[in-house]
Amino acid sequence: MNAIQWGGMTAVFLASAVEWVEAFTIVLAVSLTIGWARTAGAAATALALVAVLVAVTGAGLNVVRADIDTIRAAIGIFLLLFGLRWYVKAVRRYAGRTKLHDEAQEFAETRRKIDHAEARVAWAVAFKGVLLEGLEVWLLVVALGRSISYGQATASALAALLVVIFAGMALRAPLTKVPENTLKFTVACALLSFGTFWSLGGLLGEAHVWPLGDATLLPLFAVYAMAGRMSAFKLRMPAAQPQGARA
Repeated sequence: MNAIQWGGMTAVFLASAVEWVEAFTIVLAVSLTIGWARTAGAAATALALVAVLVAVTGAGLNVVRADIDTIRAAIGIFLLLFGLRWYVKAVRRYAGRTKLHDEAQEFAETRRKIDHAEARVAWAVAFKGVLLEGLEVWLLVVALGRSISYGQATASALAALLVVIFAGMALRAPLTKVPENTLKFTVACALLSFGTFWSLGGLLGEAHVWPLGDATLLPLFAVYAMAGRMSAFKLRMPAAQPQGARA
């Protein structure tokens, strides 16, 4: 496999792991109200719908024939938009402008919401939580699967799901030790790198824009990573000024 395939699979795995951790936290909270059997049924139903979407989309992409440069440009723009959302949130969290995502807190909040709810409502909470996180994974698989390998992207997302399930079941607790913001920042930098590479390459011609080919991905990643850290540092500066200091 080449650098793009390895990078794409890693990005899908890490991004999917973050989404599955959030889904598992919701499932765990609901299971304390209606039990593991019913909660697992809700989660399995949601995952089945996501699996159908993945299969149907994969078949559709194999049927559709379009100019590869146009496809890469479209996927690149999507990855830029998707990655930018995580990138901005991660930078703001590093800067202290946005609270860090806390799986333990989310677990407690979900638990409070369903404490006095009926069993059907609790089932719906688990189903909706897994489905929404699964749809994010599906979008990533679709975006990266067309340019690397749909099978590899799907396998990476599935591997992330299995890792989270086994780790979560072993701990039987919210996966609070997962450095979620660091993972999201790393994945965001990777998505922005792929998005920049494919969008400009598809629109202007890869050979003209990126003469180094796949090797360009590493410096692109480094640029986004350094820019994010520098932005977080600059955003943190005003908070460090003495109270009453003028801007």
